[in-house]
Amino acid sequence: MTGVPGFDDLDVDQLSARAGAKWAQATAEGLIPSWVADMDFPVAPEVRRALCERIESSDLGYPDWFRGTPLRAEFSRRMASRYGWEPDPDAVREQTDLIQALQIVLHLATTRGDSVAIQTPNYPPFLSTLRRMGLQQIDFPFVDTGSGWALDFDTFERSVARYRPRVLILVNPHNPTGRVHTRDELERIADIAERFDILVVSDEIHAELIYEPHRHIPFASLGPEVAARTVTITSASKAFNLAGLRCAVVHYGPTGLLSRRDGEPFDLYGTVSVPGVVATLAAWQHGDAWQTDLIRVLDRNRRRVHDRLGAEVPAARHHLPEATYLSWVDAGALGVEDPVARVGERGGILVEGGQRFGRDYRSHVRINFATSEALLGRILDGVTAGLTEGGRRKAPPAN
Repeated sequence: MTGVPGFDDLDVDQLSARAGAKWAQATAEGLIPSWVADMDFPVAPEVRRALCERIESSDLGYPDWFRGTPLRAEFSRRMASRYGWEPDPDAVREQTDLIQALQIVLHLATTRGDSVAIQTPNYPPFLSTLRRMGLQQIDFPFVDTGSGWALDFDTFERSVARYRPRVLILVNPHNPTGRVHTRDELERIADIAERFDILVVSDEIHAELIYEPHRHIPFASLGPEVAARTVTITSASKAFNLAGLRCAVVHYGPTGLLSRRDGEPFDLYGTVSVPGVVATLAAWQHGDAWQTDLIRVLDRNRRRVHDRLGAEVPAARHHLPEATYLSWVDAGALGVEDPVARVGERGGILVEGGQRFGRDYRSHVRINFATSEALLGRILDGVTAGLTEGGRRKAPPAN
């Protein structure tokens, strides 16, 4: 499959003119970006149309959301139709993004000095949140089994028994490894959470970016007892590239936690914007066909990354992602002290450094493959040039 309209006809000059962080930071350094988790693709036509219609109607005044936005019912409908989980829409609240949602839950459920478990490696803003809130990080580590990334349950259970964390932050599908947790894994996590009375905050923002034959299982769908101790956070921002519109939803399984949240002063935790809600509704209600094409393109791209690295940098450890548009590469065996600097200097590509994902991942890099076929070729030329001896100083042009 080549030349998919709307996905493979990207213009590098237009992308370079974007003001968003992904391209602006890379362009300032004279590099091509493959770092932050934004896609390069144009907004889905259905989302663009909905936003334009709202602006053209000048209907940007105070919204009639006194009993919540339409996202509450739409989230419940989408979960039921896609995963067979029927969350109560009355237990859904809106927040600007997942980072804010996590911070609010931690603010409500913990005090400084408490232990919080989290998979490692993990999303850098989640890790920095724990530090800044004075919480003790308990690692639930992934290990490389040779055939893929697997959770180290034995190490985790020993840590849980010793430190008794109040909360577990579960990222499913996982960023950066791209793992989709199996039902057996999720049920084992649920058992640990029940035995040690742990609140689970389940980040499921990448749930709609999964490749066959893998399937997303919402953690709260495992049963009423699991749902009662689970807070689910998600957004259309990753699957439809809408991060700048700042709109996310939170489903509160624990009723006491929701009561504490709602007992705070009105709008203390902010509120979402009209464009954010309009775009999310359009994506969830009308964007499935666009998303189907997206998954086909990303599936092609993930395989291309995996095959190219295996052929040209076989000493680097990489496993085909089961979800997301991000590849996690361990360059430790290459003896490269700073792989980000090497890829930037020799290959002309800006990648995300592993040290931000945890203290043990300095040798890792994360590659974003949500771009056109031509640009991905340029990125892979640069990455392989940076990670191999005698590589070119700059990647060749895209065309």
